[in-house]
Amino acid sequence: MSETAAAQILTALESDADELASVAAVTFPLACPPELTIADINQFVADNLTADHFRAFIADPTHHVFKAVDPETSSIAGYALVIDEEPTDPDVLAAITTRPLTMVSKMYVLPGHHGRHASTELMSAALGHAAAAGSELVWLGVNQKNLRAQRFYRKMGFEVVGHKTFQVNGAICNDFIFARTPTGEAT
Repeated sequence: MSETAAAQILTALESDADELASVAAVTFPLACPPELTIADINQFVADNLTADHFRAFIADPTHHVFKAVDPETSSIAGYALVIDEEPTDPDVLAAITTRPLTMVSKMYVLPGHHGRHASTELMSAALGHAAAAGSELVWLGVNQKNLRAQRFYRKMGFEVVGHKTFQVNGAICNDFIFARTPTGEAT
């Protein structure tokens, strides 16, 4: 992707599931804390990020998968999974009382596309979706050791509102809960 060519942000189709799973297998490990083992990471990917999982996400009316497509190669450079459901995590429920809300469950971009605005474009699509859906707040979890992602989320207007844990094949990871309004207005 050239410096001037912007990724196209499109709604993912069922036919994208295999490619999305391939992107997830490459990108999920990049967000994991260093103490996780490769075996734990690979098991999490196998249990949660397969083509069948992406087909199920795409088919679920409460889940929305956006893909960033490299205009030069027509390949998927990244994706975002946005969910319009009530959270079930007790730490999230305690930290966020505003309703309705939207979760950015996953947002990953292939390393060769970092710094080329695909993440910004994916987040803009997620925020636009949340605004159109009538959500009052958008939230996400990010590992406390993933400083790169935290910088990006802060740049996009998110603030830490709490803490939660996230399990990867039984290993407990500590996350921050970030939130913002879909329109950028103060909460």
